[in-house]
Amino acid sequence: GLLHEELRLLLDTALPPKRRKVLLGVGDAKMGAAVLEELGVQCQTGGVVAELLRGEWGRGDAGDSWSRAGPRARGDPRPAGIRLHFPALVRGLTAQSAAKAQLGLGHSYSRAKVKFNVHRVDNMIIQSISLLDQLDKDINTFSMRVREWYGYHFPELIKIVPENSMYCRVAKFIGNRRELSEESLEGLEEIVMDSAKARAILEASRSSMGMDISPLDLINIESFSRRVISLSEYRRGLQEYLRSKMSQVAPSLSALIGEVVGARLISHAGSLTNLAKYPASTVQILGAEKALFRALKTRGNTPKYGLIFHSTFIGRAAAKNKGRISRYLANKCTIASRIDCFSEVPTSVFGDKLREQVEERLAFYETGEPPRKNLEVMKEAVVEANEVVAEVKRRQEKKEKKKKKREKRRLEALAAAAEEAKEENSVMETEDNDVGAKKKKKKKKQQQPEESEPEEPEENGLQEEEEEEEEPLPKKKRKLVAEPEDEQEEEKKKKKKKKKKAVAQDSEED
Repeated sequence: GLLHEELRLLLDTALPPKRRKVLLGVGDAKMGAAVLEELGVQCQTGGVVAELLRGEWGRGDAGDSWSRAGPRARGDPRPAGIRLHFPALVRGLTAQSAAKAQLGLGHSYSRAKVKFNVHRVDNMIIQSISLLDQLDKDINTFSMRVREWYGYHFPELIKIVPENSMYCRVAKFIGNRRELSEESLEGLEEIVMDSAKARAILEASRSSMGMDISPLDLINIESFSRRVISLSEYRRGLQEYLRSKMSQVAPSLSALIGEVVGARLISHAGSLTNLAKYPASTVQILGAEKALFRALKTRGNTPKYGLIFHSTFIGRAAAKNKGRISRYLANKCTIASRIDCFSEVPTSVFGDKLREQVEERLAFYETGEPPRKNLEVMKEAVVEANEVVAEVKRRQEKKEKKKKKREKRRLEALAAAAEEAKEENSVMETEDNDVGAKKKKKKKKQQQPEESEPEEPEENGLQEEEEEEEEPLPKKKRKLVAEPEDEQEEEKKKKKKKKKKAVAQDSEED
């Protein structure tokens, strides 16, 4: 029911200025009300408008009557479905782009309906709790294998170190028990966290009845122990991840019964939304379906609790009060799951208050002290939750402001860099222009004296070769150039001979 700015601009440009007599067909009634409120245009929804938008009209079998028979109807078809012929009605829009636009619109509509939030995805919780349970089974199996394998060499260690992960660490540290000495006591104390245990391990290694083991077998045992230790460390990290995800997705439920039990409830229900839809009686026996159906079949007693038995409250209650406290705890779990599922800003305030109520009910069963009324507790919780939500919103606003400032600074830096680049380009262009102008002036100056010098006549081939530095001539041209040079030398010799003869004749006459 919100009028987008682009739609408002389209209607302003398309509709005539006098809009009192205009009747606009709108497919959605809420959108029509928004258009009427914003622009003052009368809108019609449903009936003929829906058929015009969706359908294809054609002449049906009834002759003159018109029916929604499609383009293949007999007679004169008259298609008028705007949705079908939208690419033909809008200029520049193809059927392929229209299909892509419809798909994007459908995705955005579905996303808005679901209110998809990355930080509140319970699928990750379901997968992580399933992996956590599987890791527990695998680590237990592998640790038993290490116990049996290393027990052939050092059987007394099983009684001294009963914990699985610690046993694997100690077995990896010791290796061959014959090499254990007083110097390795500090390392044992760091692993076992107890000096008495470390001393007992050292004494037991000296008087052990285990068999000797080869170095190759020790290498295999140490590598397998290393794998088991890495798996236990990964399990610890996965549990921290699960705790953080539960604090984001279901903080009230995790504050009430713990992260692991809450994650198991969500996993068994399928999602947090499904768990919020369950009644308290279903949450109470969730995880005990086999026992429930067996009791119904044999007409025996139905189970009093399912997965919520793993919480600390039922174990602390007396045997006669276990059923009562499980019913009360299931009721509070249902309230907490609904608060987590449907609140915009999830907080752990309601979970803490609900936990206090369960504690008071336990004390009432034990001592008879009357607990507070639910109305009073919820009023206090609402006041505290409003304060927490206001604080969270204030922090979010500060983060958004900081983000906007960072974005603004980044844009300013980009703009400044672009301006500097433009200035550098302009400076480079001016320098290039100056260099080009100088080169042109030099060329003009060189051309002017060449034009002013007179052309000297070519005396012979030798002068041409000296003045013009050209490529070497081919053989034929070389011969042609060499012939006139020989003729000139012969003429000079003849002239010298004539001069000598003339000088000789003159001397004879004298």
